[in-house]
Amino acid sequence: MIVDLAIVAVKAFLVLFMVLNLAGILGWVERKGSALIQDRIGANRASIFGFAGMGLVNTLIADPIKMLTKEDFIPAHGDRLMHTLAPCLALFPALVTFAVIPFGDVLVVGGREINLQVANLNIGILYIFAMASLSVYGIVIGAWASNNKFSLLGGVRGAAQMVSYEIAMGLSVIGIVIVYGTLEPQAMVRAQGELFWGWLPAWGVVRQPLAFLLFFTAAVAETKRLPFDAPEGESEIVAGYHVEYSGGKFLMFFAGEFAEVVTAAGLVTTLFFGGWQVPYLLRDGFYFPWGSVVSLAPLTVTILQVAAFTVKVLFFCWLQIILRWTLPRFRYDQIMRLGWKMLLPAALVNLFLTAAWIVVRRPV
Repeated sequence: MIVDLAIVAVKAFLVLFMVLNLAGILGWVERKGSALIQDRIGANRASIFGFAGMGLVNTLIADPIKMLTKEDFIPAHGDRLMHTLAPCLALFPALVTFAVIPFGDVLVVGGREINLQVANLNIGILYIFAMASLSVYGIVIGAWASNNKFSLLGGVRGAAQMVSYEIAMGLSVIGIVIVYGTLEPQAMVRAQGELFWGWLPAWGVVRQPLAFLLFFTAAVAETKRLPFDAPEGESEIVAGYHVEYSGGKFLMFFAGEFAEVVTAAGLVTTLFFGGWQVPYLLRDGFYFPWGSVVSLAPLTVTILQVAAFTVKVLFFCWLQIILRWTLPRFRYDQIMRLGWKMLLPAALVNLFLTAAWIVVRRPV
């Protein structure tokens, strides 16, 4: 019992460590990436003994110190308790959602099989959406507790946007659930190890290409970043729902945004791009369609699986950052039109076609 608890604690620590540190690194990647796209230098001033690290000292050392040592400002007529609770509600869902995302198959240590997943829930998909839906409370509570009309306006817009896109996101995932016949993320990833026609990996994007496009679009909208930055919209409502936040609380909102980027990348990888699956790699080595076999040690296989998952997550994190600095922001009415009049009907059509295909192929 104690060993099992220790294993879960270690896995939870590793996942939190990875998500939080990757969120911090993404802050640097975005600053330097946007500078390259816009032909700027980017963060490069702060240094330690002359070492700036291409802005790493600026982003990962100087900025956190600045934020954590700034005054914690609370509006005179704001709700002190809710004002403090809101940043926690913004960061918490993005972290706990990763608990059911598998980052590998199994690791065998001393005859014990360790499932490389913090929580192996048979209703993992429901858990993901339950936790993801909590993030809207951080925005709404933070906006209301600030006692600022501009914050409140940003919170209302953000809540409307997130609710709109969560519906399309949920419907797009139902198609994947129907195809794989399970709500367990680990089982979905293992099912994606199959091959079509003996050579094509049966990843979710192959089985459900439209669902992938819908899910990824909705996931980007859920992170509240360009082109879906209606909750902030600096040009119209100052700085949105967190305009009255400073110091460590603003840092939590900022970290929560990048943690959502990591979580969205993890979900896209798990549901549509095979998760930790490496094409033609089984538990004891590579089995290629042309008959070649390469035997590998179990630990080597596990390392390759974790590495494959990490590379896929990093790619989709990079893609989201590139999208932010490539596409212009949408107007609020355009965001609502896209969510309700385009993504939602497309998700319903995809769900109907998927269900019809499953019924037709089912043996009598």
